[in-house]
Amino acid sequence: MIVVTTPTGDIGHRVLERILRSPEKVRVIVRDPSRLPSQVRERVDVVQGSHGDERVVNQAFAGADFVFWLVPPDPQAKSVDAAYVDFTRPACAAFKTKGVKRVVGISALGRGTPAAAHAGLVTASLKMDDLIASTGVDYRAVTNPSFMDNLLRQVEAIKKQSVFSLPISGDLKQPSACTRDIAATAAKLLLDQSWTGVGSAPVLGPEDLSYNDMATIMSQVLGKPVRFQEIPKHAFKAGLLQRGMSEAMAQATVDLWVAYGQGLDSAEPRTPQSTTPTSFQQWCEDVLKPRVVEVARA
Repeated sequence: MIVVTTPTGDIGHRVLERILRSPEKVRVIVRDPSRLPSQVRERVDVVQGSHGDERVVNQAFAGADFVFWLVPPDPQAKSVDAAYVDFTRPACAAFKTKGVKRVVGISALGRGTPAAAHAGLVTASLKMDDLIASTGVDYRAVTNPSFMDNLLRQVEAIKKQSVFSLPISGDLKQPSACTRDIAATAAKLLLDQSWTGVGSAPVLGPEDLSYNDMATIMSQVLGKPVRFQEIPKHAFKAGLLQRGMSEAMAQATVDLWVAYGQGLDSAEPRTPQSTTPTSFQQWCEDVLKPRVVEVARA
């Protein structure tokens, strides 16, 4: 049996769709089962609640062989370690007591780089990986750069002001990946019973691009000029706080972008296995452009 966390999330629902194409039995942990499509609810065992809850994970992991693990966003967490490491502790105890064999988790690039020691969300993700590995389960961390899909948070600015902004140089080339390729990598590991031990599965997309490169590609796909603007870290943090993020999580997000600027995502060697198929141009065609059109109609 495979247990899938975050089955209604951007990555989780894609993992679930792929898993359901197999003959494997599937159980999901979900806060609100009504958010699952009816055809999915009919085919899975549902455990309602948070996968950060001891009672819930003990129920969900009983009889499970594989677990897909993804920590949900907690923008108001009191600390970044609370959001990632403490949230994962009940599950790690249940991995051991319930005899879970393998875990596939969503994590981040950067392990072993100088920037990773003070990289906010990434530093906490790597601590989470270490905690899971310490339980003795076979573990694969699907390690990712910045998501292309995160740019959807700026879709209104892209449509109305023809600009998107982040606290990083527009000239720094680095990998990026889309959530569908991340989900495909995770699902493949969940359905593969041959691997053992602890390791990582990097997802690098097909090419390294700068944000200025991305602006050029956006312009071509959207048929209008779009530019990237580097913004000061203090302005970026102020925007996060204004949107309700806690001080600790806002600072952890800023620290992440500082680490990106120091080459956090650039140290991972590109291999045929880590070079996933969806280009930024294809993502813009398939995902960004429809959302921009949707905003224009609203």
